[in-house]
Amino acid sequence: MLIVDDHELVRVGLRTLLSTDPEVEVLGEAATGAQAIATAREQQPDVVLLDAHLPDLSGPEVCRRLRAAVPSAVVAMLTTFTDDGLVRDCVRAGAQGYLLKDIAQLDLSRSIKALARGEAVIDPKVAPLVLAAARLGCGVAGDEPMLSARQREVLQLVAQGSSNREIAARTNLSELTIKSYIEEILLQLGARNRVHAAILATKHGWI
Repeated sequence: MLIVDDHELVRVGLRTLLSTDPEVEVLGEAATGAQAIATAREQQPDVVLLDAHLPDLSGPEVCRRLRAAVPSAVVAMLTTFTDDGLVRDCVRAGAQGYLLKDIAQLDLSRSIKALARGEAVIDPKVAPLVLAAARLGCGVAGDEPMLSARQREVLQLVAQGSSNREIAARTNLSELTIKSYIEEILLQLGARNRVHAAILATKHGWI
């Protein structure tokens, strides 16, 4: 994974916290958006923890460029800011996670692993803003997709912030089946990720 923050103390702190988890490897750090994009191209991280405010580029713009430069990377915003405009811009840019800097060490490691599995991770304090963004026009208009009852059930649980494991337990299906359902849902909705799918579904009243 890659850590992007303009404060060295924050980067060192995050690296130190994550060093206790053998399943999480920090490949590099960056203090600016330009450094982040260059390092991501070189290191090809699975996950990027990205500060929402950098000295040279905005967080959403860096997110957008990272997604273009390394499509396989999952970008999660890590910030102290929770205003709705910023959240909306980050989701539009393709962010699949939005974490606050007061997150506990255990939750941070768990969140990074979930992001690496392709799951969206949104801090509960920010989740209402993400869904509110749907009512402010974040997303694209379109006809209602032809989703099955089971797909709608899965999508509803995704919108509630449930992980694949939690959805599997609620629906009595395997995690592999849930992953397949979500891939189909994203394809049908034309959504970039789980967060975008939840926003589209909420905005258009599909769930």
